[in-house]
Amino acid sequence: MQGIRTENLVKVYRKRRVVDDISLEINKGEVVGLLGPNGAGKTTTFYIIVGLIAPDKGKVSFNSKEITRIPMFQRARMGLGYLAQEPSIFRKLTVEENLLLILESLGVKRDERRERCYSLLKELEIDHLADYKGYMLSGGERRRVEI
Repeated sequence: MQGIRTENLVKVYRKRRVVDDISLEINKGEVVGLLGPNGAGKTTTFYIIVGLIAPDKGKVSFNSKEITRIPMFQRARMGLGYLAQEPSIFRKLTVEENLLLILESLGVKRDERRERCYSLLKELEIDHLADYKGYMLSGGERRRVEI
């Protein structure tokens, strides 16, 4: 299966089950949101999927590979990420500098970074923003850079 699958996820904080036996399947290309009241476990479920926190029980798989105990940075290298509500770009760096920094942190070789950066800029249709500082971007532009 290409996509994300969780099986019987459970997370308990201070004897309170905040994630209670959650199983879901998201196929490649699907866009899915979790709806529920505050405290229902939506954010905790996302955190478990991307590796920010470990489940007490259950499994997480990505593209048919179990990743439950794989660290977040390795999941990101596999193509699994999480875009938080809070801004996650450096406001005083340009869009290009932000992307180059991420590529460096992902272990992309120095001589490949600039080419990959320009490829991403074009793919996301933000190449015209390459020299803009993070604080100069609109909300939608910032989101495209964060993606």
